[in-house]
This record gives sequence, structure tokens and C-alpha cells, in this order.
Amino acid sequence: MSESVPDTYAFRVNAELLVPGQKLVTDDLTWAPLATLRIEDDDFGTPALVIAELDDGVTLRIAYGSTVRVAASPPEQTASDAVRLVPTDEETYAEVLAAAEAAHPDDRAVKELVTRLSRGLNVKASSNLQDVRDLAFTLYVDLGDTENALAVCGLITGLGFDGNYGRWNWIQDALSLAAHISHDAGDLEASTAYAQAVRAGDHAESDPLKAKLSAELLQRQLNEPNLYDREVQRAAEADDERSERDWRILRLDTLLYLRAHGGSQTFSDAEIERRIRNELSAIRGLNLDL
Repeated sequence: MSESVPDTYAFRVNAELLVPGQKLVTDDLTWAPLATLRIEDDDFGTPALVIAELDDGVTLRIAYGSTVRVAASPPEQTASDAVRLVPTDEETYAEVLAAAEAAHPDDRAVKELVTRLSRGLNVKASSNLQDVRDLAFTLYVDLGDTENALAVCGLITGLGFDGNYGRWNWIQDALSLAAHISHDAGDLEASTAYAQAVRAGDHAESDPLKAKLSAELLQRQLNEPNLYDREVQRAAEADDERSERDWRILRLDTLLYLRAHGGSQTFSDAEIERRIRNELSAIRGLNLDL
């Protein structure tokens, strides 16, 4: 039997990544538990349809690679409310920015980013999405402010993959950071929701040849990640702390993505965790006046 969806607690996931037991959000904003799932190929052997059977016996036919909404019931007072069903409204947007600035009134980087973002959020502009991501990273990495960092991530984590990887990269960064913060806070349900959303664009390519190439590229990114070792070493040897921070942020971003995506054949989960901790410690130890 379908149930009412709790206030805005939902995330998007590719249909083929669904697992039995999850609750699909329907058009009338009720949820329906998933009983079984199978994938059907087209006449050329390419995955084409996801056949989802619900607990009540209803069968849904979903295009392979398309996204569906899945309900996530929130634990008490946790980060789950950042996994939004709908985009952030203007009032909430302004409140999140004001809270971040109020918490760090003397931080120049926070002030500059908040000032730019206060003009409004244009989700079609990569530069706007990057500013949100940069503000979240500044709050968490440099200032250790997990609460406001997670709230800032929530400004864009509710945006779905629209086929534009240039914009999606910044949303994916926010999702990866949110997954990390939630995991550290002990909110494993929210962390899992964010992590699943990270993979929304993995199988979006419908052309079989392009899909194969995209899958190979993704596998290389996961198993042969660029961790900017030479760049970090060069900046450190030159005593260029600002440049070193920038490269280390890119390295940290890659590590958070690897963790959220499910790991790598090259690095164990424990190794990724260790590297994330080391990177956070190294960046925070630079003590730059940003």
C-alpha cells in the first residue's frame, strides 16, 4: 500500500540502480515499496528497460538510464533534510547564505562568495554552481563548520542530472561532500542517499558506443584517479601555500568523489578514508588568510 511521503525527504537515482526495499515516489507524492527489479535488453542486446514490480503487484516499466525519485525517511535532527525533493526556494536560499556569513563575519572568502551568491542562484550557470561548491568547501575544510557547509551543499544537491556534465560536476562535488559530512555525523541513511545521487549521470548516455566509451572512462577515473601528486609537491617545494591549497582541494575533491561513488580497485575504503583525513589536516595546517 502506498504511503504519504514525509516532508521533502527524497533523492534521485538511476532506475537501474534501484534495489528491492526502496520506496519509489510517485507522481501524486506517495511512495510505493519496490519488491523486485529486472532489466530487459533491446533487440541489439543493449539495456533498455527497467521492470520494477511494487509490493502491491503494480509493474512499472522505466527507461534504462532515466532517474526516479526514492523516499528517504529522516532520522531525528539529522542531515537527511538536505536531500531535497524540490529545488531550494528563494527564502531558504537567502537564510542559508545569511547563516553562513553570520557564523564567520570576518572571513574574507565567505564574505566574497556570499556576496556573489546573494544576487541569486542560476542553476544553468556553471560559475554559480561553482560558487556554491566553493562556499561549502571553504566552510567545511578551512573553517570546520559542518552545519553550514551541509546547508550550503543542500542548495544544489536537489538538482538532478540534466545531461550537462560541466554543471553536473559542481553538483556532484556538493553531493560528495554532503555524503562525507553525513557519514561522519553517523547519518548513514542520508550519506547513502547522497552517494547514490552522485552516480546519477553514470549511465545517462543512450548511444551504445558512446555509453561504452563513457563507462571505460569512468572506470579509469575510479581506478586511476588523478591525485595531483606532482602539482602538490611542486607547490610545496616552492613554498607557495596558496597554490598548494588549491591543488590539495582538488585532490580532496577527488577522494571524496571516490568514497561517495563506492570506492576504487586501486584504493581500499580504509585507504581512501586515511587519505581524506591526511588531506584535511594538511590543508588546515596551511593557515592561509583566505
